[in-house]
Amino acid sequence: MPTTPHAPFADLLRAHTVPLTHLDPDAPLDDLEPLDIVIGDARVVAIGEHSHFVREFALLRDRLLRYLVERRGFTVLAFEYGFSEGFGLDAWARGEGADTDLAALLAGAVPVGVEAPLRRLRRYNRTAARPVGFADVDVPAAGGSLLPALSPVADYLRRVDPEAVPEAEAAIRIAASFAGDSGAVAAPAWARLATAEQDALSAALARLLIRFRAVEPLYTSRGTRHDYDVALRCLEGACHADYTFRALAGLFAGKGLTADTSARDRYMAESLLWHLERGAPGTRVVLMAHNAHIQKAPISFDGRLTGFPMGRHLREALGDDYFALGLTSVTGHTPEMRRDENARFGFVLDTTPLGPPEPGGVEAAFAEAGLGPGVADLRRIHASAGEGADPAPGPDRVRMQSTHLRTPVLEAFDGILCTPESTAADVLGAG
Repeated sequence: MPTTPHAPFADLLRAHTVPLTHLDPDAPLDDLEPLDIVIGDARVVAIGEHSHFVREFALLRDRLLRYLVERRGFTVLAFEYGFSEGFGLDAWARGEGADTDLAALLAGAVPVGVEAPLRRLRRYNRTAARPVGFADVDVPAAGGSLLPALSPVADYLRRVDPEAVPEAEAAIRIAASFAGDSGAVAAPAWARLATAEQDALSAALARLLIRFRAVEPLYTSRGTRHDYDVALRCLEGACHADYTFRALAGLFAGKGLTADTSARDRYMAESLLWHLERGAPGTRVVLMAHNAHIQKAPISFDGRLTGFPMGRHLREALGDDYFALGLTSVTGHTPEMRRDENARFGFVLDTTPLGPPEPGGVEAAFAEAGLGPGVADLRRIHASAGEGADPAPGPDRVRMQSTHLRTPVLEAFDGILCTPESTAADVLGAG
């Protein structure tokens, strides 16, 4: 039976929640100053959302980004977007090209909310003493295509290892046959390939990856260390995406391996660390991704372990330097992603009413506490909840799309930003 957070937990929530006055990203930031205590000295602050394409979450993330950059000195925005595609976006955010060039750079990408933060960074960087960079961490095209990663790998090999170019071109030929604008398009197209083609792609990628690592001294003698590191990370992204196609096919066929879809999140975590390690001294990162990627607890559905999220890996690597802030809502609507292979991105958005918060959920706890928009400091609540002979139980679920994900919320997140209502943003044309 679901547990219901009783009054002591609601009291803790009231005592350790920072109320927010504004959702407007351009409003004064003074109401966010108490977040200094909540976030502390974390080097990476991850800001999630229970669903993509929600208006309030986009506004709040943009506002938090502004606060963390302007008041806390954060220096990089990282996003749930293809690692290989991020370098051109970083250059644009730092001032290269024309303002109108962003449309071409984002052409073909699912509009998951990256445009507004990028425009904010570009405006800020025009006068900033220390420009803020942009970095992406995901597999290429969020699993929609291997080409954004394999094309720069092939270009790199033409400079340092022409003998290996045919292998890269063979991989590109197969990858082009199922490429799409999202994983919802590419995954089913990959599944329809002949087994021989699937295996040939995986074999080519494995050979390229092993050669990259085995002859590293040769490659770095013929080019720069930076170029090698970038090309290797792009190739690793293609390999992880290819593995994810197989994992998803197994999952949908009912014969997938336990937690097999974790490959993508592992790559995302390692990409974030890649950027962090190569950043200038004092680098601090704002990371934006779905709640299910940033949370620290494993993901399970119906009692079956399905994956280890990026946040779990980052917590292990960074300890308290990683802060996971989940975003959720008590009520309202959410854009539910319904698969449709005839749609451009392989899905359409159905504006779906959110049911009442489930007993035992963090949203129900916010409603019980009578709180408006605010950020709950779960680290301090977790510490306080364990005191005394009758500790207050923590919530055991959080919204995910139009349903709830069972997870120990106090272990999964360091903070929760809850807004009373969410509104579906009609970015694709809602169903």
